[in-house]
Amino acid sequence: MASSLTRGKYVICKVHNRNEAQVIEDGAVFQRDGVIVEVGKFEALKKKHSADEMLGSDRHVVLPGFVNSHHHVGLLAFQLGTADLPLELWFASRYRKRDVDPYLDTLYAAFEMIESGITTVQHLHSRANGPVERIHQNASQILKAYRDIGMRVSYSYNVRDQNRLVYDADEKFLERLPADLAPEVAEVLRAQTIPLQDHFSLFEQLYREHNHAERVRIQLAPANLHWCSDKALAMLRDYAARYRVPLHMHLLETRYQKEYARRRSGGTAVSHLRKLGLLGPHMTLGHGTWLTEADIDLIAESGTLACHNPSSNLRLRSGIAPLNFLERRGVRVAIGLDDCSINDDRSMLQEMRVALKVHRVPGMDDRVPTAPQVLQMATENGARSTPFGTSIGTLEAGKAADIVVMDWKHIAFPYLDDEVPVVDALVHLARTTGVETVLVAGEPVLRDGRFTRLDKNDVLEAFAASLRVPLRPDEERRRALSKRLLPYVKQFYEDEGYLSQQERVPFYHPNCRD
Repeated sequence: MASSLTRGKYVICKVHNRNEAQVIEDGAVFQRDGVIVEVGKFEALKKKHSADEMLGSDRHVVLPGFVNSHHHVGLLAFQLGTADLPLELWFASRYRKRDVDPYLDTLYAAFEMIESGITTVQHLHSRANGPVERIHQNASQILKAYRDIGMRVSYSYNVRDQNRLVYDADEKFLERLPADLAPEVAEVLRAQTIPLQDHFSLFEQLYREHNHAERVRIQLAPANLHWCSDKALAMLRDYAARYRVPLHMHLLETRYQKEYARRRSGGTAVSHLRKLGLLGPHMTLGHGTWLTEADIDLIAESGTLACHNPSSNLRLRSGIAPLNFLERRGVRVAIGLDDCSINDDRSMLQEMRVALKVHRVPGMDDRVPTAPQVLQMATENGARSTPFGTSIGTLEAGKAADIVVMDWKHIAFPYLDDEVPVVDALVHLARTTGVETVLVAGEPVLRDGRFTRLDKNDVLEAFAASLRVPLRPDEERRRALSKRLLPYVKQFYEDEGYLSQQERVPFYHPNCRD
């Protein structure tokens, strides 16, 4: 097997705390068979190890691969004609999306992720039409795409067994619709409905087929509290324990979801999960925009992780998560792009800057995000939110050789004060155009800006060609259905008193009071 020595003017090994990181000047990383053997000074490692290949130089910065801890699809909602509506309306508007090839769609996103230094992705597959055999085919194509490009992936199919359109039973919502609309909506909902046990049969089948692969893991994902019955949540808890896989769950993304949890449980969504035995280091809560201080205490005490999706929360008017409070309580927070980034791309570098800047609350309190903290969210903490755990996320002996090589001149030119810390410079100034080489398990999947396994232009041209066809009749029907349905979805939240819950809530939610 191949070995390599990757050199950098600076090698960022890991983050120690919110203010400090381990950085080796004129350093290098030696790996063999995809595993890091040693990290240290370049000259010392060069003399000690005989490498098959030399990467990087004294003009580069070397760092751990990023982890996108929350990802769904390739073509973005905006590209498919869905505006940035509030989340609950956005769900209905997305019915208009056309069908896309899952293999090409996944590669489209994977190209952009790798180009921004992302080596591992948490792929949360959702809203595919049944039957379960069809979902399995789509899942297999998604996993084939990651395998072909060389990326590391943790895959799960989101479990949903209720309330597929609004925060109420499907049959109850259908009763609200006009007689000429209800049957068409019912048909769409039926297509998305698979028996609860089939979710777990799908998980077990994919686990058997793929979990042994070096760069693939299969885990479980409760879609959200409103989408999962207590029976489904209990089964998810039990299957996760049986197979020793983690869980990733959307939770409290909007104020309306917080109100739904109160109506359902008499308390908060987090306290309900605790009662069901779902909190712990095996659980990552995605979004958490409307956590209370009591919720954060439960999360911290149980060792539960959180995943912050700042751009998505901003664009869909969900609010701003209490990151500063999570950090103060010692909660490990990962970061995800959630297919809704500020620039409609997959730049982890841009998303890190959003996380860094949006939580700079007024005043002189210095407990606002720091560059090392945000880098740790995108690397080590993200790794812990996946089944790969502590085997990735830092550059240390024994860890997987998932490495990013960036052009330091791209960051520091034309001038950078000598007293600016390296990590601060990286987080504030780095752009995807500065990413030159990306290694996954020691293999360069991007070398000098070019993909090594696939021809990006050929793949994207094939993807574009597949979409240069007229909409099929069923796609046209869904587009028309989405427009007709939207007012009734909004009316549901008005009639049920959800909208009045938000009228007096400030946009920024910094104190997360109960």
